[in-house]
Amino acid sequence: MPASQPRSRARDRNNVLNRAEFLSLNQPLKGTQESRSSGRKQSGQAGAAGAQNSNPKERRQSQQLPEEDCMQLNPSFKGIAFNSLLAIDICMSKRLGVCANRASSWGGARSMINLLGITGHGIPWIAGTLICLVKSSTLAGQEVLMNLLLALLLDIMIVAGLQKLAKRKGPYDINPGLLDYLTMDTYAFPAGHASRAAMLSKFFLNHLVLAIPLRILLVLWALCVGFSRVMIGRHHITDVLSGFVFGYLQFRLVELIWMSSNTCQMLISIW
Repeated sequence: MPASQPRSRARDRNNVLNRAEFLSLNQPLKGTQESRSSGRKQSGQAGAAGAQNSNPKERRQSQQLPEEDCMQLNPSFKGIAFNSLLAIDICMSKRLGVCANRASSWGGARSMINLLGITGHGIPWIAGTLICLVKSSTLAGQEVLMNLLLALLLDIMIVAGLQKLAKRKGPYDINPGLLDYLTMDTYAFPAGHASRAAMLSKFFLNHLVLAIPLRILLVLWALCVGFSRVMIGRHHITDVLSGFVFGYLQFRLVELIWMSSNTCQMLISIW
């Protein structure tokens, strides 16, 4: 044992790594360790103090993020299909808006298209129905006219309610006209002219005896009124198509609540 100790001491002296110039390579300096540890402690204390001083409302909001603020990396197939159809609808509606303003490709025909749209307004139809009702002298005519007046009033109220719920703007920034404000047709979805034209055409086809050419012209008139609203940039294509659907449903509703001749006579006598 005593002989082994001098040998180990001699090996330690001969070891190159034990020299003073190589000590920094073997062992880190105590000052650097202490400075690093103190820096970490200070940063940790500062972070804890900042977290404590932060507003508790902000912490709750950061912990509970709403779903709409989160990025959806894997959207559903329904969402992709709906957004794609919506983009196609907007693009096609803008391309078909050939009379949206005077500078459009068909800007010169804007007045004529607006005149065609006036034939689908609710105010002229209500005024014409009231005039015919006053001049009518037959019970059958008064019955048809009273139910037609009911259908027109229902159309205005239903379309105005749906438009207030949807609040969809048209493809172009076009201000509604005076008649549009009177009939509360200020938004795009559904198209009030299209629903009214579809309802009126179906009403006349069922309750008036018309020749085949007149029946064809009546259907063509309803289609032209609906798509004229797309041409002047007031509605999208889906607004017009949905308007046709709602117009048919309104006709079915009027058929269900059809007022009899006695009821019509009572209402006329009160009026």
